Amino acid sequence: MTATTATTTAIAVPAATTKNLASKNLAAKNLTEQTGARTAEAAHVIGDARERIDILDDRIIGLIQERMAVSAVIQEARISSGGRRVNLAREMEVLGRFRDALGKPGTALAMTMLELCRGRI
Repeated sequence: MTATTATTTAIAVPAATTKNLASKNLAAKNLTEQTGARTAEAAHVIGDARERIDILDDRIIGLIQERMAVSAVIQEARISSGGRRVNLAREMEVLGRFRDALGKPGTALAMTMLELCRGRI
């Protein structure tokens, strides 16, 4: 019987490199799971787009808060002059503008915004 000896050559891979690769693979897997995407590329596109949406949402919230403050000034001036808190004709204009720009869901959005802006004084 002849014995054959197998020799293996070990390639030294720095532990930090192995750890970084494992970390990147885990991050890609987590991103894929978080986004529901089937590929890492799609997950990155979705992740980037969601970051942009979050920025837009923050701006929208800030604008609505600013609108609420301006609306409070208008309501206070109207009430202090003897008028009503709400001007229904003006609200109908706002509803029409949102409906024209966004369709039927725009009306619901405008109603919610108007509700937020009423009676905060």
